[in-house]
Amino acid sequence: MQNALSGAAIVELENVSVTYPHGVTALTSISLQLNRGEFAVVLGMSGAGKSTLLRTINYLRPPTQGTVIADGLGDLSNPQILRSHRQRTGMIFQQHQLIERHSALQNVLMGRLAYHSFWRSLLPLPQIDQRIALDCLERVGLIDKALTPVNVLSGGQKQRVGIARALAQKPQLMLADEPIASLDPASAHKIMTLLQTICQADGIAALLSLHQIEFAREYCDRIIGLAHGQIIFDGPPAALESHHLAEIYTDQTIVM
Repeated sequence: MQNALSGAAIVELENVSVTYPHGVTALTSISLQLNRGEFAVVLGMSGAGKSTLLRTINYLRPPTQGTVIADGLGDLSNPQILRSHRQRTGMIFQQHQLIERHSALQNVLMGRLAYHSFWRSLLPLPQIDQRIALDCLERVGLIDKALTPVNVLSGGQKQRVGIARALAQKPQLMLADEPIASLDPASAHKIMTLLQTICQADGIAALLSLHQIEFAREYCDRIIGLAHGQIIFDGPPAALESHHLAEIYTDQTIVM
């Protein structure tokens, strides 16, 4: 494969910049390597570029400059390489992005669609996909809700369905965009513990965007701080100090 990475990296961004059509620059010359098995978080204020960074890693927002390279595959600008990369990359969203009228099981089965052609996906999926989806629901503690419509589930339960859907892809990389932003503290801790446990058990690399500094310190082994589309800090939680936070949250007073 062309441009494949070596070592522990699963994806690498090389001098990536993203400018939106209306002229706003969200990322500026970002060079970043995500490694296999690490549980990382990106911190920053609203508008710092956190969501754009995650979407660029999955090419939902292609860079206007620079390249994104997936280990063992190559440059994501190649459509075939991008399809393989997305197949092994799970996405978790703040607003869940579930089909509310469908059951939890039906939603989780959507995580298997990347393994089938468009025409095959119009038919009921094979039993092996059903078993994978049920196993994923069991792992997030929702096997008893498999046939329950999503619209009657709580916010925390919906997020667990979203995690199960991403897990059903058998991913090597998990991207989570503000996965606990709409949850109460108790539910947020449950979701973070669940994500951490699953990723560690399966050797999945994870990158989450968060606002909550305390959650980043408690659960993650790497913190990436963004401000104005640029990396301000990149290192372990123990190395994150008040002056780093002051740079990341330039318009806020930081309480340690």
